[in-house]
Amino acid sequence: MTSRYVDSHVHFWDPNTINYPWLSGAPAISQPTFPGDLDKARGELSHELAGIVFVEADCNPAHTLREAEWVTSLAAEEPRIRGIVAHAPLQKGEAVRDELAALQALPLVKSIRRLIQSEPLGFSTQSDFVRGVQGLPDFGFSFDLCIYHTQLGDVLQLVDQCPQVSFILDHMGKPAIAAGLIEPWKSQIRELAQRPDIHCKLSGVVTEADHQKWTVEQVRPYMEHILDCFGPERVLFGSDWPVVNLAADYRRWFHLALDTISTYSLPEQQMILHDNAVRFYRLGE
Repeated sequence: MTSRYVDSHVHFWDPNTINYPWLSGAPAISQPTFPGDLDKARGELSHELAGIVFVEADCNPAHTLREAEWVTSLAAEEPRIRGIVAHAPLQKGEAVRDELAALQALPLVKSIRRLIQSEPLGFSTQSDFVRGVQGLPDFGFSFDLCIYHTQLGDVLQLVDQCPQVSFILDHMGKPAIAAGLIEPWKSQIRELAQRPDIHCKLSGVVTEADHQKWTVEQVRPYMEHILDCFGPERVLFGSDWPVVNLAADYRRWFHLALDTISTYSLPEQQMILHDNAVRFYRLGE
């Protein structure tokens, strides 16, 4: 068993420094979170945390560059922070290039995420948004897709219009686990995975199940479908900590992911837990 892993989906925040309006509705996780708190959440895991990818946490849009700069300052004290997924208002189309250039000046910024999950259907297929995404390779950025399962049809259209862009799907496309629905998510995930440069995160998807009553038997079939479609070469482990705490603590989610990939060979497990994140997010650069 590999003894090192990269967590490809972690949030830190300090509401005293940067405003996160949505946290007012999530008091259970609204306290400041720093790398030391992540270590406490991990406890005595058998695996060493070798790298962290910070993912933007939906702060006030006016503060998004400040958020990336703040995490860059955290990384000066915490070298395990090896990559940043930053927010950029890609719906501005060509006009977003100045903001992308400012983010490019921060070497740890590897990818961009503009949340789609809270937007209406059709948002991610608008011409300006598509142009914003198409411009990401000019700055060396990939794109993190954060959607609900109902938006997978739009995502298929977006991806097909951006053949030069490397995409990664966060949280398995947020399937409706609590409702017990698997279609059309299952078919659309398989269709998406047929695009060669799409990766997917096994990241904290228990929050899409009943937060209090979920079971392994409910969640695992969705995880196994992701692994079947994308293969161990294009799946990354992520925790979605501390959001995952709404449904499970860090250790419970980590062990569920570990158990789910245990049927794969040790080199394949190494890909999922470590190597794919290093390669996709270019963490060695």
